[in-house]
Amino acid sequence: MKEKYIIVSAPSGAGKTTIVQSLISKGLPLEFSISATSRPPRNNEINGKDYYFLNIDEFKNKIANNEFIEYEEVYPGLFYGTLKTEIDRIIADGKYPIFDVDVKGGIKLKNIFGENALAIFIKPPNLEELEKRLKNRNTENEETLKKRLERAKFELSMEPYFDVTIINEDLDKSINAAYDFVKDFLNK
Repeated sequence: MKEKYIIVSAPSGAGKTTIVQSLISKGLPLEFSISATSRPPRNNEINGKDYYFLNIDEFKNKIANNEFIEYEEVYPGLFYGTLKTEIDRIIADGKYPIFDVDVKGGIKLKNIFGENALAIFIKPPNLEELEKRLKNRNTENEETLKKRLERAKFELSMEPYFDVTIINEDLDKSINAAYDFVKDFLNK
């Protein structure tokens, strides 16, 4: 089995996690690559399923021990990263890793895996819609909402570094488009 990697990136609230979960549920030979983070779990998030939740010291120790294939300090003191052991685990299961990562992490992974990776950028129809989605999640206060929207403007400028872009205006159409892109890539 040739190693192939699926990378899905987007600004927070654009719908990447929903699209990734849908791709996995549609029976493609994909397995979710669980990211590590230094942030605390949100309601209903489970360690080892949604993320590997690490405190800052644990995260920095793993950085020092070269245990990440990529990591990013997304906001001061808030780290996200992909553990090398996670990729090894998925490949050992005979599946292809699918990454649900921030935009900088997605670009790093694409640079590492090159032609063996399909990098998909999920784009909201506009910033107003993105703000509405973030507010509807009820996970943001005014300060974090403002930070996420500022970061989204930067992240949207990174679109050209991805192989394909899906504008997530209609979720079902976006899922179907992602499915077609991934299926074609895996069948190459």
